Amino acid sequence: MDFGDRKDAGRRLAACPGHRRGAAAGVLDLRRRASRPPGHPAGSPECAARPSSPARSAATPPAGTAPAATTAAPVVGTADRPARSEEVQPVAGAVRLAGSLAIVEGSRGMVVFAHGSGSSRHSPRNRQVASVLNGAGLGTLLVDLLTPEEEADRANVFDIDLLAGRLAGVTRWLRAQPATARAAIGYFGASTGAAAALWAAAEPGAGIAAVVSRGGRPDLAHPRLAAVTAPTLLIAGGRDKVVLDLNRRAQAELRCRNHLAVVPGASHLFEEPGTLDTAAGLARDWFIRHLMP
Repeated sequence: MDFGDRKDAGRRLAACPGHRRGAAAGVLDLRRRASRPPGHPAGSPECAARPSSPARSAATPPAGTAPAATTAAPVVGTADRPARSEEVQPVAGAVRLAGSLAIVEGSRGMVVFAHGSGSSRHSPRNRQVASVLNGAGLGTLLVDLLTPEEEADRANVFDIDLLAGRLAGVTRWLRAQPATARAAIGYFGASTGAAAALWAAAEPGAGIAAVVSRGGRPDLAHPRLAAVTAPTLLIAGGRDKVVLDLNRRAQAELRCRNHLAVVPGASHLFEEPGTLDTAAGLARDWFIRHLMP
């Protein structure tokens, strides 16, 4: 869910009871070292990702943290390896879904996008992130996990088990395609799509190489969080207080390698100047690190 329908956004953001409150250890340190005040060690919690500008280069991050984000231009493919895009119909069980597939020639990594309620594979935010990943040499598949008829029933939008099952089916379809059969696969989820991505990644034998959540609801995957083994990056906006707190609680339940990146000044939709670029850069660096080592 990208919370496109803001009128009932507050109703959807109820925190799951029983979760621990407070920041968990392992929050991603993405500040430039030069900006760190004296006495503020690299491992201090709650280090935030700052929206960067094209003229600013990323500092070398401390060991054990993800690379700092830099603003990436929304390009498709690289100069020598352009992305080939096409509309596809992945099969998940007995259902044929709608998807947009971009393949970068010779790429060793593919990222499957899972959006949430109020959004679709045409989401401009997810497409902007996808184009940044394509520019870094990663293939992408943006897919609608529900049919138009199913989306009309609002209960399906929050059926994380159903969405995760569809995502797993799409992944099997992707692995059966000759052009992507050998690629490492990662999941990128937004809002409820992040819960579906984590739920699917927790399935035995899922073989997912990395997960990234942007403004996600990982708390909705509460029963499966401890079973996730894929390295997981949670990205939340500094102004999105409710979702940020839910991400902290969910992070405390993860047992895999994980980080929480807070983008200062960003609200839930990352509409503020530079904030979506920062989130896209974080996702790009995480996927390159784990899908194309």
